[in-house]
Amino acid sequence: MKRILILLLMMLPCAVMAQEAKQDSLKLLFVGNSYTYYNDLPKMVYEIAKTQKKKLSVTSVTKGGERLKGHLKNEKLRKMLTEQKWDFVILQEQSSAPAKQTETVIADIYPAAKSLDSLIHIGSPEAKTIFYMTWGHKNGTTHKIDNYPLVYTYQGMQERIKTTYLEMTYQNNAVCAPVGMAWQRVHNERPDYQLYTQDCSHPSKLGSYLAANVIYMVLFGQPYQTDYTAELDSDKAEYIQQTAQKVVLENLDVLNIKR
Repeated sequence: MKRILILLLMMLPCAVMAQEAKQDSLKLLFVGNSYTYYNDLPKMVYEIAKTQKKKLSVTSVTKGGERLKGHLKNEKLRKMLTEQKWDFVILQEQSSAPAKQTETVIADIYPAAKSLDSLIHIGSPEAKTIFYMTWGHKNGTTHKIDNYPLVYTYQGMQERIKTTYLEMTYQNNAVCAPVGMAWQRVHNERPDYQLYTQDCSHPSKLGSYLAANVIYMVLFGQPYQTDYTAELDSDKAEYIQQTAQKVVLENLDVLNIKR
């Protein structure tokens, strides 16, 4: 059933999903693709917030494999950004595009990121744009980039993605959610933890749980402990929670997080 649901979502031109909108809730919008909707990452963030008594209304606009420049052409999303009020908007690019050569990223990603950020602030001048830094594929990019062997390994791809997301963050005076940096720490410290699905790209439930904890920490900025484990082993969940928080707190300047 779960696989069928994922396939249906990927076939839709654009899926818009919402989680409990309340008048006094902070409004959070996810804009991304399968790295966002796998394992229902937005709901995981909502569930963590719920355990901390944080009122969070979560909406997502996702499409399998979608690029930021593709989202920019979505008139429904453009209206959502310019006509609705948001407190946070999280932007996530396709998994391998940020790992491409510098000149390609400059021409193909940065303009769309800036345009989306501008649309966000037309409708919500006080909103915070958050760039959701993704991770390197397990064995290097699965979409081979000709004459660019830098990203043919996990470490090389991860470093290239990191640079792209941080530069987008600085260019737009935004904030970065360092999921890829936390992923790298888990990858190095606990190689026995399965963060990927079998395709060596998409997140397992543990990988999505890591992303959810990083994003929650970026949203609220205070150390926490939650009993929401997404039905994962409690020891693994505790390690993931602590790692996510440490990576954010140790890199506030790098992530452009002002305290």
